[in-house]
Amino acid sequence: MMIPLLRQGAGQPGKIRQGTIRIVSLWFFLFTVLGFMAPQAGFSAGKGKMLDKIKWPPETLGWKWDRRVTTFKGKSLYTYIDGAAEVYLAYNFQQAQSRRYIKTNYPDIIADVYRMGSSEDAFGVFSLEQQDPDAGIGQGSEFGGSLLRFWQGRYFVTVLGDGTGTELEKAVLNLGRELAKGIKETGRPPRLLGYLSDTNSLPPADRVCFVRSHILLNRCFFISHQNILRLDKDVEAVIARYPQGQNNLRVLLIRYPTAPRASSAFSNFQKTYLPEAQIPVSVQTEDGLWTRAETYQKSVIVVFGAKLEAEADRLVQNILKKIKGESL
Repeated sequence: MMIPLLRQGAGQPGKIRQGTIRIVSLWFFLFTVLGFMAPQAGFSAGKGKMLDKIKWPPETLGWKWDRRVTTFKGKSLYTYIDGAAEVYLAYNFQQAQSRRYIKTNYPDIIADVYRMGSSEDAFGVFSLEQQDPDAGIGQGSEFGGSLLRFWQGRYFVTVLGDGTGTELEKAVLNLGRELAKGIKETGRPPRLLGYLSDTNSLPPADRVCFVRSHILLNRCFFISHQNILRLDKDVEAVIARYPQGQNNLRVLLIRYPTAPRASSAFSNFQKTYLPEAQIPVSVQTEDGLWTRAETYQKSVIVVFGAKLEAEADRLVQNILKKIKGESL
């Protein structure tokens, strides 16, 4: 099921363009479960400046900024993308700014810049919905259907042309490049990515997701309605999907703040998800594929969907070797 979280549409600031919404009933559940993640203090939407200075271009290939600025902080993001704001809040959202570019007899262009808590959070928001080719903008990007998405430093950016056409697409990409130049900071992607193999060679839809909650983990790969791995805002998790014919092998790596928390989460996962597993924790599921799990210090590693037990074990051992060689 598709969701409207990151591909919100154009329209007047504060509204979502219905034509771009990818509906899912899961969002009512997200609203309920993730509500606790929202900041306690909200701010009203209105005109203002980003806390950090970002150089916004006044025009892009004939589309001119309409001189209006709308800023959203904390819970006021609900007024702009109600039904999807929970995702941004789960990634420590701080502030967003929206601007419109107009050209007579052409569709408008809407640019939104979101400042997240860290570069890892900005990467995480971007990672949840990759499906289009890389546009070579910022530190990671994709472009398709007149929508450009990219991340750079602590910022996640969307530039949406409210229509179709070659001129519009060129203007969207040009505006994205100018915004990327106007963001003077860069940041690192989640460090955990370095422990997985060949993620850069995966097609967009199979690349890594970076998450901090089990709700968002289930968006990438469903494990359980319960938070059996005990993810939280101070926990980092990456999951990659490796196509293998008709099967998809997935590798999940989680880093907890402390070794006892990792051990506790692993024990709960084993008891709940793999109750029949012995040491080493490896189980062949009903579909004939293998699930293998391991914990080491602050880390938990799980391989889902391996054709052979030896393959699952090899993948786990490869990650363990990297972790032991460079302490997390």
